[in-house]
Amino acid sequence: MKVRRSERLIDMTQYLLEHPHDLIPLTFFAERYSSAKSSISEDLAIVKKTFKERGTGFLETIPGAAGGVVFTPSITKEQAHTYIESLAERLSEEDRLLPGGYVYLSDMLGQPDLLRMIGRIIAALYDDKEIDAVMTVATKGVPIAQAVSYYLNAPFVIVRRDSKITEGSTVSVNYVSGSSERIEKMELSKRSLPRGSKVLIVDDFMKGGGTVNGMKSLIEEFEAELVGITVFAESRFKGERAINDYNSLLYVKDVDTATKTITVVPGNCFNE
Repeated sequence: MKVRRSERLIDMTQYLLEHPHDLIPLTFFAERYSSAKSSISEDLAIVKKTFKERGTGFLETIPGAAGGVVFTPSITKEQAHTYIESLAERLSEEDRLLPGGYVYLSDMLGQPDLLRMIGRIIAALYDDKEIDAVMTVATKGVPIAQAVSYYLNAPFVIVRRDSKITEGSTVSVNYVSGSSERIEKMELSKRSLPRGSKVLIVDDFMKGGGTVNGMKSLIEEFEAELVGITVFAESRFKGERAINDYNSLLYVKDVDTATKTITVVPGNCFNE
């Protein structure tokens, strides 16, 4: 039965949002709605225009017999900056300061709406890159990696600091913790990451960068390629970080343990 345009547009939009980065042939939509390809093309033009105007993402048309459309989620820089500024205000609450200058994030990283937005913002930073996997370290980085992987339509892999029998054979590396300068170990299942994969590293919080540097070493062990590094929040660090090429969404600019006050501002990914 032929479907009305209003119904097609609603269903088509939902399908595209749920299948980012997938090549969807026009014939799929034509058969789904019992409509001519010309009508589907007109519908997609409307969706494309709306996505662009709303900052939802980009709809690219791939010509040819094997072509179709590909939806790439995105967000405007203004929308992202406004959202991150609101998070900076929330993170500046005095009761979030933990011993050692860390900031309590667990409650925020358990909120589905926040994770969806963070995943969308981080994914948008790499919308012109080819990414095969998103890597993070257990445990607090996992929900962020999952959110990012959804918008990139790429699997995420979890690096662990302790052995799990369910992981099978693993590859392990030793690294120097940037904040404590202790020698630590992390490992990843050999089945988690195919050789030659293009990998994006994400994490929740960074001080000296030792943990992220350890993940970089693991990527090298797998003969994979590092595409980029993004952390949800970074703090001030006295000394030289283990890494210097990364993006941060939030920056803990100042911590006063005497007054238990924190000053948080947008991170370096918003620098001009």
